[in-house]
Amino acid sequence: MENNTPSRLLIELPFLPCLDFFVGMLTHDEVHLEAHEQYQKQSYRNRCYVLTANKIDCLTVPVAGATNHQPIREVRIDNGTPWQQRHWRCLESAYRKAPFFEYYAPQLEAVYRREWEFLFDVSWEMLTICRQMLGIKTPLLLTEWYQKNPPDGTFDARSRMNAKNPPDKPLFYHPEPYMQNFGPHFAPNLSIVDLLFCAGPDALDVLRKSRQ
Repeated sequence: MENNTPSRLLIELPFLPCLDFFVGMLTHDEVHLEAHEQYQKQSYRNRCYVLTANKIDCLTVPVAGATNHQPIREVRIDNGTPWQQRHWRCLESAYRKAPFFEYYAPQLEAVYRREWEFLFDVSWEMLTICRQMLGIKTPLLLTEWYQKNPPDGTFDARSRMNAKNPPDKPLFYHPEPYMQNFGPHFAPNLSIVDLLFCAGPDALDVLRKSRQ
């Protein structure tokens, strides 16, 4: 890491994060996940994007009456809708022929088969599993309180990483193409599951090559 690069990354917890998130992890000495922010609608906090046969699809975890003023750890999942079945059927349809689907799928499917009450908890579990699959050793901590102005040496990425960012305006990610399931055109910065299912053990190397 260059001397002028902040050593800590402060960022919110997304659901099945995009590649930009993981490249950010590799670019810093440690990552602090904001556990005391207020929930924001239409963000990566409750959704991810995957490549299907016809299009890029958005997988959303429905939340129960959450507003932009609700503490993130109090946001409950709306389990009145079959979101887990919808997610898993989409992932199976999109990636069952991917080279490493059978290797990684059981751990992820096990998460989808559990009952979850809070959005933060299922997102944390998914992130933990994906970090283990990738072999990323960057320390990961939860904030103990909300700091509007983080200390020196911190890159504050809170609410700066979202799907509305143009593909050529990521925070940390410089696309390193890898073989995907559908078509000749590479779709950058999808959920980490796309990279894991398609690249397997080479996924971490792809992320390292994607650092700007």
